[in-house]
Order: sequence, then structure tokens, then C-alpha cells
Amino acid sequence: VQLQAFGGGLVQAGGSLRLSCAASGRTFSSYVMGWFRQAPGKDREFVARISASGGSTLYADSVKGRFTISRDNAKNTVYLQMNSLKPEDTAIYSCAARVISGSYHYWGQGTEVTVSS
Repeated sequence: VQLQAFGGGLVQAGGSLRLSCAASGRTFSSYVMGWFRQAPGKDREFVARISASGGSTLYADSVKGRFTISRDNAKNTVYLQMNSLKPEDTAIYSCAARVISGSYHYWGQGTEVTVSS
């Protein structure tokens, strides 16, 4: 599966952005989808993931209550709604896919999010 993330940009602290990740292929609905981010000079970190059906989600503590992951299997797309953004959310955000019992094997190019104070 091929992934492409988009929707990043520059936003002021307290603002919102919605990231999208479009996937190719007919098996999108069988993959667990995740969002990760990498800030300058830091390691990549997990942000959120959603189950293949969309019925289960998991968030990093740093974004819980502010970010919402969702998916539309009919559109082969996963979303990350980011509210109450903080400068520390500044990073390149990437989406990834894995089978239920595997590791994240498919990665998309990231989209840059910059939050100004």
C-alpha cells in the first residue's frame, strides 16, 4: 500500500489543523493505521493509531484530548484532527500502516506542521 500525507501548515498556538493520509490499494480496510511525528533533533514518536474497522483508537499522552484520529475506509483515507495546538506539536507528521499483528511496514511521506507561539 502507498501512503501520502497532506494538510500540514503554519498555525498559531491554540489553532487547529486536519491532516489526511490517502492510501492506494484495495486492502486499506484491513490495515491498522497510525500517525507518527518527528520534531527537529528528536526521535520519531507515536501520536495515534486506529484499528482496521475504526472501532478502536489509541493516543499518546501528549495529544490525548486534543487530537482525534479517524478513518473513512470507503475513501481509503485516515485523518488526524489536531485542536488546541501547542508549539511543541511542531514536527513532520507521517502516516503508517500495518497488519493487525505486525509492525508498521508501510510509511508515507510526511507533512510539516509548524505551531507558532
